[in-house]
Amino acid sequence: MEFVRYRFYRWRYEARFEEKLVLAFVFAVITGICAQIRLYLPWTPVPVTMQTFAVFLSAVILGRSWGGISQAFYVALGLAGIPWFAGFKGGLAVLYGPTVGYLLGFIISALFVGYLVDRYVGARFFLTLLPILIFANFIIIYGLGLLWLLLIFPGLGFYELLMIGAIPFVPGDLAKILAVSAIGKAITPKVAFNGEKDFSKECELLHD
Repeated sequence: MEFVRYRFYRWRYEARFEEKLVLAFVFAVITGICAQIRLYLPWTPVPVTMQTFAVFLSAVILGRSWGGISQAFYVALGLAGIPWFAGFKGGLAVLYGPTVGYLLGFIISALFVGYLVDRYVGARFFLTLLPILIFANFIIIYGLGLLWLLLIFPGLGFYELLMIGAIPFVPGDLAKILAVSAIGKAITPKVAFNGEKDFSKECELLHD
């Protein structure tokens, strides 16, 4: 199994530019599909979706640059008119809506997670990938999402802000984080290929 993981990782590094471009576009499409798995709640304009699952999976599989690029494709092409934002929305009108901060958070969090997974072998174990994804989700994505909501709804109190922009999404996001942590642990090699560092050798005790 470790050999298969290593071969995939090696292929990912050595793939041609056009192959990486195609993979990034594929994950942009997957994110768009996950955006349509949605639930609208009556007290918030932000839908519950499966998008963060695709965001984090793209970071784990594509790595430090191309995971972020895949999400940049998703956002840029959606703004250009492809109707693959939640509710089959697309176009520049989305910039005036409540989800812009979350979309920006997708790009930054994918770059953050991909960098750590690529750079550190120790980030590829379940119990280390889990807090990385928690930080990316609840600090980066939620932080930018809530900041944007506060800008477009300046009269919101703190509790109201959390109720429309964070609290409804916590259970689902935790489930997605657990799933991606398990997938990441299963598919990433636990040996260095491209000069990665291991900031937590003790994590090797946790992978079995």
